Amino acid sequence: MCGIAGIMMCGGKAVEQPVLQQLASALAHRGPDGVGYFLKDSVGFLNTRLAIVDVQGGNQPFQEPAGAALVANGEIYNDLDVRKQLKDAPYRSGSDCETPLHLYRRKGLDFADDLRGMYAIALYDPATKTLILTRDIFGIKQLYYVITPSCFAFASEPQALKSAGLTQNQLNLSKRSELLQLKFTTGSQTIYSDVQRLLPGETLVIADGQIIERRRRRALSQSKPRTAMSDAEALLRLDAVLTESVAAHVRSDVPYGLFLSGGIDSSALAALMSRLSSSSVVAFTAAFPDYPEADETKTAARVAQAVHAEHHIVNVTQKDFWDFAPRVAAIMDDPTTDAAALPTFMLAHTSRKRLKVVLSGEGADEILGGYSRYRRTRSFWKFLWGHKSRTHGIFDSFVENSRAFDGWREGLGLTEDRETSPHWSRMQTLQAVDCAEWLPNDLLVKYDRCLMAHSIEGRTPFLDPLVSAYCFTLPDDLKVRNGMGKWILREWLAKHLPEAEAWAKKSGFNPPVGYWISLHKDKIESLILSQPGIKDMDIQPIVRKVFANPMKNAQAAWSLLFYALWHSHHVLGTDSEGSIGDVLTNAARLG
Repeated sequence: MCGIAGIMMCGGKAVEQPVLQQLASALAHRGPDGVGYFLKDSVGFLNTRLAIVDVQGGNQPFQEPAGAALVANGEIYNDLDVRKQLKDAPYRSGSDCETPLHLYRRKGLDFADDLRGMYAIALYDPATKTLILTRDIFGIKQLYYVITPSCFAFASEPQALKSAGLTQNQLNLSKRSELLQLKFTTGSQTIYSDVQRLLPGETLVIADGQIIERRRRRALSQSKPRTAMSDAEALLRLDAVLTESVAAHVRSDVPYGLFLSGGIDSSALAALMSRLSSSSVVAFTAAFPDYPEADETKTAARVAQAVHAEHHIVNVTQKDFWDFAPRVAAIMDDPTTDAAALPTFMLAHTSRKRLKVVLSGEGADEILGGYSRYRRTRSFWKFLWGHKSRTHGIFDSFVENSRAFDGWREGLGLTEDRETSPHWSRMQTLQAVDCAEWLPNDLLVKYDRCLMAHSIEGRTPFLDPLVSAYCFTLPDDLKVRNGMGKWILREWLAKHLPEAEAWAKKSGFNPPVGYWISLHKDKIESLILSQPGIKDMDIQPIVRKVFANPMKNAQAAWSLLFYALWHSHHVLGTDSEGSIGDVLTNAARLG
């Protein structure tokens, strides 16, 4: 896992080394184990390395005899299998990230087709003078780019492009509306007017600073759902694909562990990791001691004891919320108002002393049918539910005549039109839309930024192509049955780890932000109303309605507070050190 960035100048101009150094400095937290540079023709790129595999010999960039060079952020889980197919390739390291370079020499632009893993890759071929960027099919690893009159530039995080003076730092107001109404932004365009994302599974070819070709690989199969199979057969095959995926995801030359929430997904991973490891699984669980209603540590502790894990509890309190929320907003340069970011940040903050790789259950809900919107497609009233989700935004009940959120659903609508197949069920269509937008632009951005801020690699075994190819095409009845989502995973867990209470109702990973905000309600409301970013939107009446009852309106209150903190740091340039009160007070002075 690493940070990568680079530039291709227009007109054959040389890249200035100081710009690359600024990019490297901005990405240092992603790779504290070393920096490597590549400069040739009008291209320069870099890698800040977090050493996970081949710690001593895997420094980047990688180069091959014909002159092509590569930097990568990620892990290639089928590296050993591909190496067997490339017996004559001139490998110089044991790093899994070197393999894509040799695949490119054999397969050209189709090289990513053979990769199983999470990655964002940049490759320069001097023979064709082209820069090639590619991203894994689920978008587990992010990559952003800008096109200016003088260059094409890319980086693992938008803030690096900003730090190097390569962006204008102007907001896209329609994307701001998406953020507040959806909790994330959709498509290739980010909240910054001139910064775009590589889409999941996308490959770009750039020459003379301009994109000359685009390709896209889809995460989910277009094939028909599987024919009916017995529960016993389905469970045996699920066991096989999950075991194989977790075995690949725990390959590491450094200490690894698990974020254990007590829910179905992480409990399943705990069982599998325990099965595959000769030593105790190291697990970290977030607890909310000042709000027991949201605390699942008892379940997590029971699971940990059953698998003989080394279990650590990380308390997240209202004081942590008050003190750390500005830092969370600062690391979320591509913003998401997902409230789970704070406990994820605190878990990473604590576990970095013990671990360098962490597994989590991200993606299980999307591929195995865990959300209520999937369950509704199986209900008696399913004819009322089409192929759309999130038809109501977070602020719809407060808007009245305000136009602050106009157009918030346009991007999601385009994705719904695109992510469809005549062979898919209603449930699969909703799953595909979530895998195209919600998963990469909310859950995986949150996971990446919170862990990489502490130089920890995050891995997601449920988002393995082998797992998704099997699970997505399962009959709907194996995903949702008797009103329960993720039915087949629950059935598997009940058999292999009964202590997890697979059939108990789970509340999800929902930190008590409404409660924490209510403790400082009047002060936070006053500070938000004084923020330049909020004043620009002209939504003061909406703010007052939301903060009349922040417990009831928890997500709306957190979205407003997060956006105020995010805007103060990323747009106004205020320091994120200090409490919520300190940061917003400083930002208000600029308004």
